[in-house]
Amino acid sequence: MLRTKILAATAATCAMAVPAFAGSMDPAPAEPIVVAPAPIVPAYTGNDWTGGYIGLNLGYGDYDAGSASNDGMVYGIQGGYDHDFGNFVLGGELEYQANDFDSTGGVDLDSATRAKLRAGYDAGPALIYGVVGAVNADSNLGSDTGYTLGAGVEYMVTDTVSVAGEYLYDEISDFNGTGSDYSANTVSARVNYRF
Repeated sequence: MLRTKILAATAATCAMAVPAFAGSMDPAPAEPIVVAPAPIVPAYTGNDWTGGYIGLNLGYGDYDAGSASNDGMVYGIQGGYDHDFGNFVLGGELEYQANDFDSTGGVDLDSATRAKLRAGYDAGPALIYGVVGAVNADSNLGSDTGYTLGAGVEYMVTDTVSVAGEYLYDEISDFNGTGSDYSANTVSARVNYRF
C-alpha cells in the first residue's frame, strides 16, 4: 500500500512538472521582418570623360538676317568624342539642329549644322566647357557657312547618361551673297548617352 501511495505521489509530481518543461510563459518570438532594399540607380562613380557620346537637344533660339528676324523652338541631335587629360577635357562634336522659325522679312531659316571643338575643365561629375567651331545655316535663300562660339555645363547623372545646358552664338557675314549678315543665339538642354 505504501508502495502504491509513493508511486501515486511521484506520478502526480511528474504530471505537474511536465507543463513547466513543455514551454515558457514568454510569448514566442515574432518572425523577423524582412525589408527589401529600394532599387538603386547607379550614380556617376568615375572622373573620366573619355569616350564617345550621342544625344538629343531641345531649346530656344532667335536669329537676325538683315531686316528678317524671328525666334522659336530649336531641336536636334548631336554626337562627339571627348578625351580627358586629367583636369582638362578636349573633344569634338557634330550637331544638327532644326527649328520652327518663320521670318518676318522673307528669310526662313530651316536648320543649322555645326562642327564644334569643345574644351573644358573636369570638375568630377561636372564638365564646364567652351565651344568654337563652324556653322552652316540652311534657309529658303540657300545656305552659307560662318563661325559659332559658346559655353556649356555638362553633368554626369550615371556612368552612361549626362545632361547639359549650352549657349551658342552663330555669325555669318554676307549670307549667301545677299549683303545681309546673319546672327543667331540658341540656348538648349541636352541629354547624352555616353559609351
